[in-house]
Amino acid sequence: MNRFEKIISILKEREMTITFAESCTGGLLAKTFTDTPGVSSVFLGSVVTYANRIKSELIDVKEKTLERHGAVSRETAYEMVKGAKSVFGADVAVSVTGIAGPDGGSEEKPVGLVYIGISTPTSTNTYEFRADSTLGRTGIRDAVVSEVCRILEDTLENE
Repeated sequence: MNRFEKIISILKEREMTITFAESCTGGLLAKTFTDTPGVSSVFLGSVVTYANRIKSELIDVKEKTLERHGAVSRETAYEMVKGAKSVFGADVAVSVTGIAGPDGGSEEKPVGLVYIGISTPTSTNTYEFRADSTLGRTGIRDAVVSEVCRILEDTLENE
């Protein structure tokens, strides 16, 4: 059983639903997740919020947060995951925001820097992940999806 199947199995067993709010992964997390048979019983939907305006308008990320901390920040990932969970009415939500490259990075926020939010019925946490910038855009996005699944599986198993 792969990670996606394991996550879906846990969600089914607990009669829970899940949703995603993605930025730098551009829907890859939702695509990869929905490639797994049986997902329709737990997956409510997803939103790709690439532009800051869309983050604010669709999933309630505060403009003040974006101005103060930027789109690529722990604070934004937190508000994205809380907003997605609320808008979709899901039991579990995941958010991803970061810099997939090849440009857009800085010394403070380099290419490969990603923040992941995970919200369950009992907790909401954010995680910093640094993918190897030499992986390239596609490799970074793939690494992020893999890391999200690892964190999500661990979170659900320990709940």
